[in-house]
Amino acid sequence: MATDTKTAIVPSKRANTDYPLIDSDPHLKRVFGYARPSDWAVAGGMASAAPISFWIMERASPSHVGRGGFAPVMRLATAVGLLGGLHVLYQRSCQRFYGFTENAREVEMDTREMVDKVKKGEPLYGKSQMSSNLQGMAARNSRYSELFIHVIPWFNFVNHDQHGVDTAKYYQQAEQELEAERTGSS
Repeated sequence: MATDTKTAIVPSKRANTDYPLIDSDPHLKRVFGYARPSDWAVAGGMASAAPISFWIMERASPSHVGRGGFAPVMRLATAVGLLGGLHVLYQRSCQRFYGFTENAREVEMDTREMVDKVKKGEPLYGKSQMSSNLQGMAARNSRYSELFIHVIPWFNFVNHDQHGVDTAKYYQQAEQELEAERTGSS
């Protein structure tokens, strides 16, 4: 009885969206790197909402906690606001990676980044020290994790090659660009 030691990679499910899927499991660096200025503005507004709301409530109806009571609670409100702002930023950026919202800018950035990596001969999604089995497990655990992030904060910190997209388009684009450079420079 012969056993096959090769591991079959089961393709991830794809959500039906109006916009193209960029990555079903984006790395944390890419999520923050691809965030739009509008995402940062909304996140800043959300981050400032908690301490400002707390300050307004304290002015409208003072708690009379004494001299040392307001500052620690204000620091806590600021920390909660910052975490909430980062959550909103991460969520808005991930929704573009998943294709849930308009993502033309991100598609172009992704294509440019990946084609440049192909031209340089680098791995598309970075190098990893982990075995392929552990990379697959990490991918399965964090794929579309942003949809449940309000319950369990789970981020992708692992470089792996299971992102739910066909990477052949990057190689074809790189071949076309290299051919155009070769014929154009002759």
